[in-house]
Amino acid sequence: MNSREELNRLFWHSRRGMLELDVLLVPFLKEAFTDLDEADQQRYIKLLECEDQDMFSWFMQKEVPADPDLARIIKIILDRVQPG
Repeated sequence: MNSREELNRLFWHSRRGMLELDVLLVPFLKEAFTDLDEADQQRYIKLLECEDQDMFSWFMQKEVPADPDLARIIKIILDRVQPG
């Protein structure tokens, strides 16, 4: 799963064009994605299929995703940038 080609593809999908999302997703992909277990990597890929406005609401903690898989990966990403 962690082939250079796959990571390249994920990098471009992680660039959303919305600064607030880019500053979370791109560094997370570069610095933490490969350390995730397979299930959490799949959750991240699933997250990238979501609409930017939904992701923005989740990351700003205005809403919680109904899907527990998405809620888990959002928490993992937020915990990484907001430790404690």
